[in-house]
Amino acid sequence: MTRVTVWNEYRQERSDPAVGAVYPDGIHGAIADGLREAGFEVGTATLDEPEHGLTDDVLAATDVLTWWGHVAHPEVSDDVVDRVHRRILDGMGLVVLHSGHYSKIFQRLMGTTCSLTWREARERERVWVVDRSHPIAEGLGESFVLDHEEMYGEPFDIPAPDRLVLIGWFQGGEVFRSGCCYQRGRGRIFYFQPGHETHPTYFHPDVRRVIANAARWAAEPMGAAPNFGNRKTPPEAA
Repeated sequence: MTRVTVWNEYRQERSDPAVGAVYPDGIHGAIADGLREAGFEVGTATLDEPEHGLTDDVLAATDVLTWWGHVAHPEVSDDVVDRVHRRILDGMGLVVLHSGHYSKIFQRLMGTTCSLTWREARERERVWVVDRSHPIAEGLGESFVLDHEEMYGEPFDIPAPDRLVLIGWFQGGEVFRSGCCYQRGRGRIFYFQPGHETHPTYFHPDVRRVIANAARWAAEPMGAAPNFGNRKTPPEAA
């Protein structure tokens, strides 16, 4: 069974009543429930746990890590980021959600600022599936609608995705690369845009479907582990 660790800051749910009313069990709780319903073995970890809940043992037992962060990116330990980065290069999958585009780990993997334009106006978003052949699109129609979501718009300072699966359109007219696939080392990475903390986005069935599909896709390391180091000349080439 695929093992997923759902990571979340878990700050705003405890400090902002509006966020706590939407996610009484934390954003990580809602994401974890959706993944359990989809058949995954799921654990959770949060910022204020020792080592942010991401010890060597936890990461060694994780096939896919999901990451939701927003107001406390600078508080994430560089040592933990190094640890997560090594595991991704070794084959652990990563699903980065919403404001996690500004996380230290995503910025390191992308090598860019990961900046974008944004607006909080409770606008409708239509998420278009632009790569119907990709496993992350399995079970989705041609699009789905979120009644209220924070606007994220281009330009989005990321490298061109290996595969672009989803594009978001907002009432103000902006469009955004809302579902982006990458590979770093042996690890598969998916960035998924919807998920503002004051909207019940992570209870939406199609959002849950995308996250579950992304976890299945990201759980498979790319290729065999490389064999580094000194290599002797083969006898037949001598």
